[in-house]
Amino acid sequence: MADTISSTAILLLVALVFIPAQTAARTILYTVDQNPNSISSPSPSPSPSPSPSPSPNSICESMVELQGYVCQQHQVTTKDGYILGLQRIPVGRSGKTADKPPVLLQHGIFSDAVTWLFNSPEESLAFILADNGYDVWLANTRGTISSRRHQSLSPNDPDYWNWSWDELAAYDLPAFFQYVHDQTGQKLHYVGHSLGTLMAFAAFSQDQLVNNLRSAALLSPIAYLNRIPSLLTKAAAELFLGEEIYWLGLHEFIPKGQQVAKLLENICNKPGINCNNLLTVFTGSNCCVNNSKINVFLDHEPQSTATKNLIHLAQMIRGGTIAKFDYGNKEENIKQYGQPTPPIYNMSSIPNETPLFLSYGGKDQLSDVKDVQVLLEKLKDHDQDKLVVQLVENYAHLDFVFGVNANKVVYDPLMAFFRLH
Repeated sequence: MADTISSTAILLLVALVFIPAQTAARTILYTVDQNPNSISSPSPSPSPSPSPSPSPNSICESMVELQGYVCQQHQVTTKDGYILGLQRIPVGRSGKTADKPPVLLQHGIFSDAVTWLFNSPEESLAFILADNGYDVWLANTRGTISSRRHQSLSPNDPDYWNWSWDELAAYDLPAFFQYVHDQTGQKLHYVGHSLGTLMAFAAFSQDQLVNNLRSAALLSPIAYLNRIPSLLTKAAAELFLGEEIYWLGLHEFIPKGQQVAKLLENICNKPGINCNNLLTVFTGSNCCVNNSKINVFLDHEPQSTATKNLIHLAQMIRGGTIAKFDYGNKEENIKQYGQPTPPIYNMSSIPNETPLFLSYGGKDQLSDVKDVQVLLEKLKDHDQDKLVVQLVENYAHLDFVFGVNANKVVYDPLMAFFRLH
């Protein structure tokens, strides 16, 4: 078993470093944390003034201001004590103040807000929204570079990593929503990609956030995963690699480190090896990604997540359901939930009047067409004038955030949807 895990983990290691957040975490690998200790801090002041930039290489400085945009760094504290970074682009490049509602952009796993900033201002959704008059807010979930602080825990503490996407939906997303609402005095539009859609589905199904929501655009929607066609992704889940790593005491999953970088350098320099093709194995055949941006991605990503988060996603692949984290025995589930099995997130419970824009790709290996159809069946009673569904036949998982033509194919219809709400 150990040999199988080792060889599989090495294979997944090579692929994963080339996969952004959106690959949604069914791959399992580890290196030892080489980051310096994070500091914990008290809750930020409720003052509306933006917080100081957390580091010289903050998202504002490295990705936004260099493109000629104003950028503010904010902080928000969750009810369970995580201090999260939040960037704001309040005006377009022309300097005109936003005259449209706020929009919150939520990345997926292994990434952060840089997801929305990789391409040129004419091709990146965050910049496009700002230039079209929207007040743009960029979320960063716990464990990412901008969000590694806690009121009492350090990232070196195992308890810091005791969470899955359950907590992202229950704590991180509500904290972002409330903060943006409080700062702007307005309801907001939401855009999520991959895991960012799963967080929203879970929250909406429990009638959370909808009171502060204008509409939600969910790209590469993730709710059901058991028909996922990526063989390596399924293998990682079926081998219980996340569980094996967790019980070794490795609670933080770190997909980037010196050993990984050296391994990739050696492999990618071999004749006939095109490392960009590894993206296709996990995400599908992306038609429209600018390959020159892969190095930009590697400069910023991938980001850490909790091993428990990976285990939870693997449970979805094996079980075919969207449910809370399964602790593996009746006694612990009863302790956590008051019942022997984890509660289901019922997609049919999403309020029928919630405006939803769903866009998915015919070539996506993660948000598979068949899995999306299961989701749409659950939404069959949704108000017809509140649900827009777009299938982009030649798009795979990354095209929705990195595609050079996504501005026309996806973002124009997305903004048209926003204007209706």
